[in-house]
Amino acid sequence: MRARRLVAVASVAVGLVALAGCRTEPGVAAYVGDVRITETAVDAIVQELATASPAPQAPGEPPAERPEFRRPQIVSTLVLHEVCQRVSADKGYRAQTPPEPEQVRQALGLAPGSVFAQRQAELNSCLSGLPVGSPVAPTQEEMTDLVEAGKTAGVIPAEVTVEQAAGQLDGDQLRRALAAKKSLGDAVGDYDVTVNPRYRPLEFPVLSFNSDAPAVSVLLGEEGTGAVTDVSTPDPLPSVEPTDGEQVEPQPGTVDG
Repeated sequence: MRARRLVAVASVAVGLVALAGCRTEPGVAAYVGDVRITETAVDAIVQELATASPAPQAPGEPPAERPEFRRPQIVSTLVLHEVCQRVSADKGYRAQTPPEPEQVRQALGLAPGSVFAQRQAELNSCLSGLPVGSPVAPTQEEMTDLVEAGKTAGVIPAEVTVEQAAGQLDGDQLRRALAAKKSLGDAVGDYDVTVNPRYRPLEFPVLSFNSDAPAVSVLLGEEGTGAVTDVSTPDPLPSVEPTDGEQVEPQPGTVDG
């Protein structure tokens, strides 16, 4: 059996742990501390991606297909963008690579000036400065979950046992992904992240089998099934609204979506 090689999605990922209490109000996709990530900010990026033209192709090549991005993917990018900025500021972490929005834009097949490409590039740069702990060996439960995810994604044959798959999957790449998930999840445990029930569970992939099949993910905010629940509405908080795509230093109570 040859399981497909795991593909790293990012150098590290930020793990978020929701604190006690539940917050929600109409028009808010997620909270990070006292900052709201609004549905308006998400809508603006959804509209951009829906109307954007694919990146130009070389002469003679067929037109590129328009990239598809799910709404939760946009929300997780905006949440992580804010969290990473806060973690870096509080801990004194410095990005190891500069933002490269043009490179991200071309890799994702987005149109010039894409706000989403800018936000993703800023996030990638910020994540490059976050430390990763020592490699962590997967538990039996983690390996079982990983193999089941691979079978669901169709990249591991159904007849392959966990023991057979572990021999090929358990390596430095997987152990570093588990280390990033653990150490960074612990590091940002004090950040108050709350996600709108419609997006739960909201996860960020640290390692993937392919673009549509996460292998190791970090939970952002609370667990849940996406069902809407009745909760109290808090007082209004600072909003997150889209900008023209320029990189902006984060200010207390605001974030650029």
